[in-house]
Amino acid sequence: MKTRLTLAMVIIFAIIITSCKEKEKKTEVEEIKIDLLNDDFSEAKQEIRATLDSISQSVKDGDLDKLISFHAYSPKFTEFKNGEIRNGAKENEELERSVFGSVTEILKFNMNDTKIAVYGDVANVTTHTDFHLKFGEDSAIINDQMTLLFLKTDNGWRIVHEHHSPLNKLDK
Repeated sequence: MKTRLTLAMVIIFAIIITSCKEKEKKTEVEEIKIDLLNDDFSEAKQEIRATLDSISQSVKDGDLDKLISFHAYSPKFTEFKNGEIRNGAKENEELERSVFGSVTEILKFNMNDTKIAVYGDVANVTTHTDFHLKFGEDSAIINDQMTLLFLKTDNGWRIVHEHHSPLNKLDK
């Protein structure tokens, strides 16, 4: 009799424990599909537009350190300019400091027909430059096709690649 009572108590105890056990909750996570090719990423575009404006302002202010800070220099950084061989981070920084450090007056500093294409944490910016710069008594007009490849970093959108080539004048 004691054995039956003990066995019955064990079974009842087991039933109580299993029935008191909290049932696992199933949480459904709705997956948001991101279309890197077609989604607009309008917030990122606004951030990049603000970055471009800050880059222009740093040039106008002659603030070379600020200008350089918009680059994410690393071994992966590249630049193409005027059909010459590829430059890296060091050469790009030296060129930026040399050119923009020599500007004595900015007559015009426009980026026209700018297109910003965002692909998540990477963005491609294409534009036509219309820069009229003075270097002492000498002046230069720079009408280039320019591509800037941006990467979203902890410090904001930063340039990881530049490409500059002369813009052919189109007869209208």
